[in-house]
Amino acid sequence: MARTKKERKIKCVPVCQLFGPTLSKKAKKEIIELGLDEYEAIRLSDYEKIPMIQAAKKMKISASTFCRILQNANKKVADALLHNKHLKICTQQCE
Repeated sequence: MARTKKERKIKCVPVCQLFGPTLSKKAKKEIIELGLDEYEAIRLSDYEKIPMIQAAKKMKISASTFCRILQNANKKVADALLHNKHLKICTQQCE
């Protein structure tokens, strides 16, 4: 039985929620979904340059959970950049 997902504190919600390359109409548009917690982890770690333990405290999660979220987020962003995919930031639960 999986544990319930702990509520995470998100300070900054993005204004633009879909990023991606300009593709021809014939090309298939793949979308990678980035959750708000992943967006916030990137913002705190990479943009604000806050140490991992402090960033985890700001999100009210453990350092190991923060690390796992950040790794997943970085992988998704890299995949979108390297493989010309769209990146969608989900402001609610992604389907």
